[in-house]
Amino acid sequence: MDPNLLYWKSHGQSFLSRLQAWLNLLDPTSLFASDAEIQNARTLLGSGDKLNEKDERALGLSLSAVHADSGAALPTIFRPPAFLPVSAPLVLGSLLPHRHVKPTLFFQLLMQSYSAGFNHANRNSSSEQQGKKASLKQLLLIAGAVSYTTCAGALPQIVINRLHISSTPIQTFLRFILPVPLSAALAFFNVFVVRSEESETGIRVFDSNGNPVGLSKAAGEKAVRETALSRAALFGTTTAVPNLLLFLSQRRRLLQGHSLLLSPLWHMSAAFVLIVMIPVSFSLFPQLGTIKKENIEEELQAAAESGQLYYHRGL
Repeated sequence: MDPNLLYWKSHGQSFLSRLQAWLNLLDPTSLFASDAEIQNARTLLGSGDKLNEKDERALGLSLSAVHADSGAALPTIFRPPAFLPVSAPLVLGSLLPHRHVKPTLFFQLLMQSYSAGFNHANRNSSSEQQGKKASLKQLLLIAGAVSYTTCAGALPQIVINRLHISSTPIQTFLRFILPVPLSAALAFFNVFVVRSEESETGIRVFDSNGNPVGLSKAAGEKAVRETALSRAALFGTTTAVPNLLLFLSQRRRLLQGHSLLLSPLWHMSAAFVLIVMIPVSFSLFPQLGTIKKENIEEELQAAAESGQLYYHRGL
């Protein structure tokens, strides 16, 4: 079992422990680490020696910059510490109530493309390590997912512009209410499609001693579903809170006569919720997940001596 997964096995089985770990791992300064530093961190983590305080940065660097299946360094832009600085302007731009369709489509395209890239880079790639390469079908599915989610994300603005809607209640529904479930559903869909091959080919599962015992489609389905739910929670909450604040302030006229404060209020609340929700969403499910013996394929059940097997969920 990869050293990163061994760490999550011993430190990441409770929500609070995972949350504490992610609060440290999302430090954006780690993005400036060189390849040599990353390799040294991997060597240190795999040595099995007890780590001291000086080695904590090396530990965090390995966990945040190295893929647990391939052992290779993740592309810098798709590492977990890069998620906030890259996605924040894209999320804010995609949620703004634009007057025209083109800016809405532009920001949705950027955000959905980045989300797809992040989901693909941080997937479980254990089946590919055994010679199964990504298929043309999967690449087409990813392109289709980006296209679909881009158009669907811009749907409220398209409806308002094309139908020339001027009714205040309908505009309120399209601008403040519909985007909440829509953002959550599209985030779920993006993960589900981009990582669909994990459900079809299976992912590597491990016994209680960390030994690989085979590929499991059931574990792949569970890993994809958990990650999709965590991403839906992230984007759904990030959309809901600022929209609710803005809706209530307009409804109750809390900022009547101070309309210029509405935009900064919305931006600050959206950014704050995104900052809070990223480590929370990453922590909702264990990085090293477990699947019960009765839920896996029959040919793998004999290896589940402890009643369960382990799998790398991805991110």
